[in-house]
Amino acid sequence: MSTLRSLIAHLIQWLLDLVAAATGTYYSRKYAAISRRLGLARGTQSNRRGFIAIQIDGLAYEHLITAMEMGYCPHLERLLRRGEFRLEPWHSGLPCTTPAAQAGIMFGNNDDIPAFRWYEKKTGESVVCKLPGVVMALQERVAARGQGILSGGSSFVNMFDGDATRSLFTLGSFNRKHFFESVRGLEFLLLFGLNPFRSIKIVALALWEYLTDTYQRLSMALRGENPRPLEPGFAFLRVISNVVFREIQTFAVMIDIYRGVPSIYTTYYGYDELAHHYGPISRIALRALHSIDTRIHQIDTLRRLGLTREYDLFVLSDHGMTRARPFRHLYDRTLGEVLCDLVGGETRLNESDGAEQQGALQAYYLSEELAAIEQNVALPLAYIPRTLRKLVSRRIALNAEEARPLDLARRSDLVVRNSGSLSHVYFNVTPSRLNVSEIATLYPNLISGLADHAGIWLVIGREDDEVVIMSRDGVLTLNGSPAYAVEGTDPLARLPAPWLAAVQLERLARFTNAGDLILLGEYDPGSGMLVCFEQQWACHGGLGGPQEVAFMAIPASIRWGLRHITQATDLYPLFARRYPAEERPARREAEPAPEASPATAGESEAESAADRAAS
Repeated sequence: MSTLRSLIAHLIQWLLDLVAAATGTYYSRKYAAISRRLGLARGTQSNRRGFIAIQIDGLAYEHLITAMEMGYCPHLERLLRRGEFRLEPWHSGLPCTTPAAQAGIMFGNNDDIPAFRWYEKKTGESVVCKLPGVVMALQERVAARGQGILSGGSSFVNMFDGDATRSLFTLGSFNRKHFFESVRGLEFLLLFGLNPFRSIKIVALALWEYLTDTYQRLSMALRGENPRPLEPGFAFLRVISNVVFREIQTFAVMIDIYRGVPSIYTTYYGYDELAHHYGPISRIALRALHSIDTRIHQIDTLRRLGLTREYDLFVLSDHGMTRARPFRHLYDRTLGEVLCDLVGGETRLNESDGAEQQGALQAYYLSEELAAIEQNVALPLAYIPRTLRKLVSRRIALNAEEARPLDLARRSDLVVRNSGSLSHVYFNVTPSRLNVSEIATLYPNLISGLADHAGIWLVIGREDDEVVIMSRDGVLTLNGSPAYAVEGTDPLARLPAPWLAAVQLERLARFTNAGDLILLGEYDPGSGMLVCFEQQWACHGGLGGPQEVAFMAIPASIRWGLRHITQATDLYPLFARRYPAEERPARREAEPAPEASPATAGESEAESAADRAAS
């Protein structure tokens, strides 16, 4: 019996080897033909392991577990169940946004990226991390410290390129020669689109995605669930993200696996887009996640063949997402409208002949206003005006002769930049960062009014070298030391790790381009719900809930422990040490174009003529 079992086992193994060999031959021939058609050379066989990083945007560790239990990620669940991979949570840090996470992972530096969107007071410029020029400028700054982890590799559908040699749909690409240029972009699209099976598949998927979005939006509106505003362009963007980009990037990754590119990083955004509108564990978002899992399976299947080199596969997210209700939906006003009401519409001018008189007037004005507020507010909210009064008094006593000039004509000039449950508020009364005491001087009712608002949890500002965190229950003061000074109840006590949140908030508040005030939407740990300053039903960017905890699926043979990770920047040295760059191209220097073979020279000339005609 044992001999029979042994023979059967050998027969099965022989059949599996035969299938693997046939599959390897098939893929080798297929991608060899594609690579030749695209003018891409295959790399030489390499004994050095490469890596493939597949990022699923916005998927929290907690929500991945739920998705696997519900059967929406069968391939990832299979890899973990077999023991080939293990799943590790990690804290993405503040702000938990894609720009900060990818800058940290790829370059080890995400300093002064305070949100997805912010305002630079000194220049008067607004920054939104979805414009190529903006993201390229950010990448030039964060990359100044060292080489990216994708040097010599490929970047597909990312925000930053990690110093990749080739990039496709990557906003911050350094290289003049992008993926489409390298592969004769027109020919790439023809090859990709004119394959009848692939064309039929993409058209069918796109049509289905568009009709599905229309049906889901109407049915949910009729039921009164998550009344997402009618956005005619969203269905189109959904098709682009969930079908077109998804198919192109999967195709591009598989070509580069065949070519033996040493490092490959790609991001799938479809889940994040739908989760914002319908919720992180809605069937709509989870179906998009299932489609991503299917593409990961395709990539993993080709990776295992080892056609040119062996690869390690990493599947990770950049941050999570927490269920939310929009501020405007709850209170019928935007955050900016609330701020304007608290600031007041009239310009107040304090005119004097000398600094001494001005200082006396400020002291009198502040003491009267803050004392009145303190008397009219019950504990624990009274801690806020009391703390402000102390800070202001100290500030005036120390700096009466050094007060900076303020343009009081711009006292009501507010700039509000919202990113999920995180908001940066700027006052253009000065191009410099305002201290909390100065804000209280100009707007005595503002901070208490914000802290007392039901939709706002934390109000954060700076006072010289101190960071002050205020809520309706108490005030926390941080000065870089491990110990905190708390008056009343610790505003961060509702979080599972208040000390970590304090470190993250202090770092964020010290960024040059952080707001004069930083606001965080209300968070209820009981219901797991946030108040979001954008029109989103699940969001990220701030504190509270699953948004803070991302995940990484790691090959079991790699002994990385991520539970100590508190910033995306902590992942950079893990990749940089294990996968040292094989190629270090000079930044902003064009890669030499591959020489055209006789068979394709005529096609290249025709394509160039077509490109010139299109221009």
